[in-house]
Amino acid sequence: MRRFLFIAIAFFMLATTAQAENRYASIIVDADSLDVLHARQIDAPRYPASLTKVMTLHLVFDALDNGSLTLSETVTVSRKAARTPPVKLGLRAGQKITVRDLIQSVAVRSHNDSAVVLAERLGGTEARFAEMMTAKARSLGMQRTTFKTANGLPHPDQLTTARDMAKLGHSILTTHYDRYHYFGQREFRGVKNTNALLATMPEVDGFKTGYTRASGYNLMVSAIRNGRRQITVVLGGASGSSRNAHMQDLVERGFDVMGVLPPSTAPALIPANQGPRTAILRGAHDRIAPKPWAVQLRDLKSEAQARGMAAALAPAAGLDISSGFVSGRPVFHARLSGLTAQDAKTACATAQTKCWLIAP
Repeated sequence: MRRFLFIAIAFFMLATTAQAENRYASIIVDADSLDVLHARQIDAPRYPASLTKVMTLHLVFDALDNGSLTLSETVTVSRKAARTPPVKLGLRAGQKITVRDLIQSVAVRSHNDSAVVLAERLGGTEARFAEMMTAKARSLGMQRTTFKTANGLPHPDQLTTARDMAKLGHSILTTHYDRYHYFGQREFRGVKNTNALLATMPEVDGFKTGYTRASGYNLMVSAIRNGRRQITVVLGGASGSSRNAHMQDLVERGFDVMGVLPPSTAPALIPANQGPRTAILRGAHDRIAPKPWAVQLRDLKSEAQARGMAAALAPAAGLDISSGFVSGRPVFHARLSGLTAQDAKTACATAQTKCWLIAP
């Protein structure tokens, strides 16, 4: 009997380990260059669990920006939303609650009923809102993601990937940075944020946790150190504590690959007024550099400003616009390619912004 029990326990442990390995995926992305710094099964289908709510709030923020929704608007809770399974705020059918409170409820405490209230307000039904979520995912290049619920409760067809979740995080940071603070809010109505790393890692300033039995323990964070930002995703953790410890290791690894030293050992920043400097930028785009020279205009406030300055300096040059972060705030960069050495140097000498020369 004891032998049988031992074999049964061993089989269970092996099965549990295999299941955890099949759920696991992780990615680290340099938010400035969008280079992938670490990748483990980043395109394998996984269940998003409550990371789904990041997309729910993306659509809410879109609606706030276009004026179809306001933070002070009060929304009536439907019977369906009130019956949503936990974790929940405990909303009652017919109750009224502001959009501002619903956003905090979803971002900080991951309440499933609050997510459904927002979904029904914007989509009419949760099913219709899920279609809107999937359409938004496609527009962001999240080709392997399909949403079926607004809150991430289990659904066999609701799938994503670590790479797609990183794309979603980047979109929030670049298009809704003014509302990103909700994901870093420490508590809501006296209860702490589900993301414990907000309290234990000063570099981490936002994003979401998630868990279902099928997904395992998920976590997406963004972290900033010395003005450099990364986005890191872990899917399929075996427990909340092991996931958090693994995420902490990945964040440190990401900064190490980015060449960002811990605050105690970081060198002083070079003043922006020291003029252009020659640099070979690290990353996939620069490892195979074309023979002509290029320049990158740095840290512009908007895409329109980046395009306008590029057109004024070198209208015939190839143009690539990218976004990044300085001190945690989104900025835009314009890379002008196909230039002669002299044209590149002249462009940088006359640019009214930080400019990097990129040699062949």
